[in-house]
Amino acid sequence: MSDVFAAFSRFAKIFPKGSVIFSEFEPGDCFYLIQTGRVQLIKIVNGFEKNLDILQPSEIFGEMAILENSPRSATAIAYDEVKALEFNKANFEVLMMGNPAIAMKLLKTFVKRIYAQKRRFMILTVPDTMARVGDVFLMLDETQPNIDKSTDMRSFSISMDEVARWAGIPVETVEDEMHRYIDQGKMEMFDDHIVVKNITELTRYVNARRSKNSL
Repeated sequence: MSDVFAAFSRFAKIFPKGSVIFSEFEPGDCFYLIQTGRVQLIKIVNGFEKNLDILQPSEIFGEMAILENSPRSATAIAYDEVKALEFNKANFEVLMMGNPAIAMKLLKTFVKRIYAQKRRFMILTVPDTMARVGDVFLMLDETQPNIDKSTDMRSFSISMDEVARWAGIPVETVEDEMHRYIDQGKMEMFDDHIVVKNITELTRYVNARRSKNSL
């Protein structure tokens, strides 16, 4: 995709490490495609700052400003020095009209990103950290292709760091909660994957904890 966007190099912006690209709740009129560097997304949930994601080169962020004319749903910070293409409504329309194939790829990316953001927010709003860790595995079960669903047992190739990133809690906390699942016989942890022994049982547990805390 980077070769296709080479023609749009005039829209490139440089953001120094640590600089705020945009802030949560402020109006937005553009989105970004990362070319180099990484971008951290942060959101305030229940009065606390939560890390939503660290985006890599070729990823898109800020697209809701184009799709829904909505305020920024998170704060974007340059994790490294970042070079990104900035698209506003005008040059986005030029891109869409002039490159139908790329337009379709972007639309598919937008759909996936919107779902991922909404699903991550659902995880972050679970106050119980054990249930929040469990909800990460429910999300993976919903979104990852080629998962064997012939039984209630599931195997996920994911690291503790990745679980912590999705759950918005420290790795040490994730490790503690994982050991609780293991001690209860609900999960098994290996060097390269984690096994959930009964995804239906895990779903019931997470939903019960979410419902309890919403009352």
